[in-house]
Formats: sequence, C-alpha cells, structure tokens
Amino acid sequence: MDIDDNDISELFEESPGLKAVAPFLELARNVHWFRTLGEDPDRRTVDIARAYAAALGFPEAEPGFLADWEEAADAAENTEINSPAWEAEEQLRAALTDDALDVLDEQTLEMVMTHVAQATNEAIEHAATEAAQELRIFDEEFVRAVSGAAVQATYQAALAAITAAEEDHPFVLRFQLFEKGRWPIGVIGNSFLIF
Repeated sequence: MDIDDNDISELFEESPGLKAVAPFLELARNVHWFRTLGEDPDRRTVDIARAYAAALGFPEAEPGFLADWEEAADAAENTEINSPAWEAEEQLRAALTDDALDVLDEQTLEMVMTHVAQATNEAIEHAATEAAQELRIFDEEFVRAVSGAAVQATYQAALAAITAAEEDHPFVLRFQLFEKGRWPIGVIGNSFLIF
C-alpha cells in the first residue's frame, strides 16, 4: 500500500492520536543506526539497558555488551521465540495495539504503520549494509538480523508514540538503545545481550 505524503501529513494533523508520530518519524529517519556495534558502552547506554530489562520484567538481567559479530550471532541464535522475554514483548505489543485501536480505526492504524515502515526501512537497511562493510562482516545474515531487529523496534516505538506511552516504556527504551547505535539482541538467562 503506497501512501501519499500529503494524505499522511493531513491525517497526522487531523488526528489527536497521531500528533506524536510525525516527530517520532523525524527522529527515526535521523538515527545513526548501528554506529557503535561492538564498542564499549557509555554510562547512559548501560543505564538505558538496565531500565529496559527492569521495565520488561527482568530486573536481574545485567547488560552484557558483546564485542564481535560471532558472539552476537550466537546470542541471536539462542534467543528463543516463546522465551519469557519474547512473551513479555509480545504481550506489550498486543496491549499497545489494543490501545492504539482505541484511538484509531484499524485501517488508519495499518496505513500509519505502513507509512512508518516505508519511511524508515531503506535507511535502516543502508545503515546495516554500511556497518557490515565497516566491521568487515561478510555474512548476509548480519544485515538481515540487525535490519529486522531495528525495523521491529521502530514499529514498537511508533505504537508507543501513538498511544502516548511513558518514557520508561520498554519499547521506548529499546528504541533508545538503537539510537545509541546498538543492537539489543535479547534477554537470555540473567543477561541482556547487546551488540
């Protein structure tokens, strides 16, 4: 579904529930995706990671920052669908979707989320390809994995914007880790693994 920029701008202006989406999209378009992969984290990044794990319901999960792609790939392969952390995120996504449907009809929500994807996916994929080249990662799976995670985080953060979620909502915090140039992989055991 192609969406005309004028139509979407008009929709954003007319709907009170969408006022936060335009500023979010501007932010998402200007994220420097994946620029600090494998680097030592700054204090703020560690704080965001701890806040995310706690908000998701895993306060004991300490942030673990991975140094290279092999470690990150192993971690990504070990994050299980249906794990407690995955289930917690799915429940949050479902709850935010229900909240969004209290503000918007289903067709409008679908149109807005499609627009968010169209507005950000190309930049995310380009940044992932550049990161792969810079880090000398010759593995197509890297680009797919980090792009997919960033696209998902953008979708989740857009839902958070539509529903006026608090700044300490897990999806807001997860997106902030991407803003810091990271790839938050997931909670495994007592670790929140981040590349």
